[in-house]
Amino acid sequence: MAKRLWSLVAVLAMASSAASTQTPQTAQSVLQSLSKNMGADNLKCITYGGTVGYVGIVGQAHDIRSDWPKVLISKYTRTINYDAKSSYEDRTIEQGNYPRIGGGGIPIQGQQRQQNYIVDKAAWTVQGTNANPQPDQADVRAIDIWMSPHGFIKGAMAPGANPVLITRYENGAVGTLAGHRYRKLNIVSFNFGKYRINGTINEDNLLERIETRIANPVRGDLNYEAEYSQWKDVGGVKFPGNFHNHTDWDNETQPPNYNGGHNSFGLNVTDIKPNDCGQALTVPANVQNAVVPPVTVTSTQLAPGVFYLTGGTHHSVAVEFNDYVALVEAPLNQARTLAVFNTLRGMFPNKPVKYVVNSHNHFDHLGGLRTAFHEGATIIAHSSNHDFYKQEVLSHEPWTLEPDRLSLYPPTEYDEGYQFEDVDTRYTLSDGTRNLDVYYVQGSPHSEGMVMAYLPKEKILIEADVYNPPAAGAAMPAQAPAAAVNLYDNIKGYRLDVTTIAGLHGRTATWAEFLQFVQKPN
Repeated sequence: MAKRLWSLVAVLAMASSAASTQTPQTAQSVLQSLSKNMGADNLKCITYGGTVGYVGIVGQAHDIRSDWPKVLISKYTRTINYDAKSSYEDRTIEQGNYPRIGGGGIPIQGQQRQQNYIVDKAAWTVQGTNANPQPDQADVRAIDIWMSPHGFIKGAMAPGANPVLITRYENGAVGTLAGHRYRKLNIVSFNFGKYRINGTINEDNLLERIETRIANPVRGDLNYEAEYSQWKDVGGVKFPGNFHNHTDWDNETQPPNYNGGHNSFGLNVTDIKPNDCGQALTVPANVQNAVVPPVTVTSTQLAPGVFYLTGGTHHSVAVEFNDYVALVEAPLNQARTLAVFNTLRGMFPNKPVKYVVNSHNHFDHLGGLRTAFHEGATIIAHSSNHDFYKQEVLSHEPWTLEPDRLSLYPPTEYDEGYQFEDVDTRYTLSDGTRNLDVYYVQGSPHSEGMVMAYLPKEKILIEADVYNPPAAGAAMPAQAPAAAVNLYDNIKGYRLDVTTIAGLHGRTATWAEFLQFVQKPN
């Protein structure tokens, strides 16, 4: 019995001694093991392609509980050069069998080729033979390089990345979307400029998820992540056969779901070429020093007290009342909306912009709403958008990447004051002399919760996206777009007498031009 006890003590002592001499994991050791397993050590570049995939059009959902509208990827190739910090993406998209509702050009007519480039901090796209600078896309395209499977490893091991390691237990989704079993995972995180990129390493020593946040004028620090699966070994390099990306949170199993959009990219990879660097990319001369152009606002009077505010891709309309000004639309972002407000303060120094009418919930028409609210305006929007706007758009979440005024200087009224006027079917602003009527655009294929504004005395209709007047003299479409026909049906249904349509893209148009566009009688 004594011998047995001494033997047990000796075994336990040896085990304790072995455990005490094991080298603990560090971020660097985990990355070195990951790099060796995935074949990243000698990988300088990679070209891959696929023929089955989709692109989700972020911020353009048909309603606030729908996913981003999708289009089909019919052809795809991408080359990433890690040493040159460059990427060339060439994809062809078409509508495919995806639903023909939502924004962002839905439905797409025919095929569209998109060629996206990044070299270090210079971003551009090519249409035909023309290089178009896209300085506002440079950050995200640079991040995409380091969020690729082998790019993450190289970015995390680069000088100054300062990777950290944490270990945690995770489970998959719940309910009908139930995924992985309860698992112990390594998470490596590193800094890329102001961005923190997090990689999840599974039990097979493969990257299955890479996540960061990007700046967005509606959602602030917006979730941005890639998931990788179906790994293949090509010449000692392991590469995923499936990409599945999210933009915004994948929270569909956690109601209430005010903003369901998240699936933004998917691809089945069929062609993988390690160390195929393609042609070296040269930054075009017009791209090298390109910057985001300054905001300009041009005011044109449509009628006494009614002003068309243009000067960019998205417009607004200001309507003067006895004691205040109402603004129809605060689009794009804080810079655009502040420029519009400053213009109106110069035009009406003694009248506040008291109301802002929001046409619909697509991000490009919603991006200045936080700023308008911060500047003291009450939001007039369709009631179906109320919860999303209040809980998610005018949120308390800190904005760390590109803080706006509402996040930096939240007013007391933020919680206690007058925030919204909801539109169900019709809402009217009036001072006894002038009316501004806001109507629900029923059944719009572009966006649920769409509204249009109408000035009955001036016979001016203000609308966004559903009718973008083509250039004067341009050929009419062979078939009228469904959203424009729906606008015609709503105008007739509400018995509105329209002379001028002020599109919030493009230009103003006459009623006769609109009838020709939709191929309808008066």
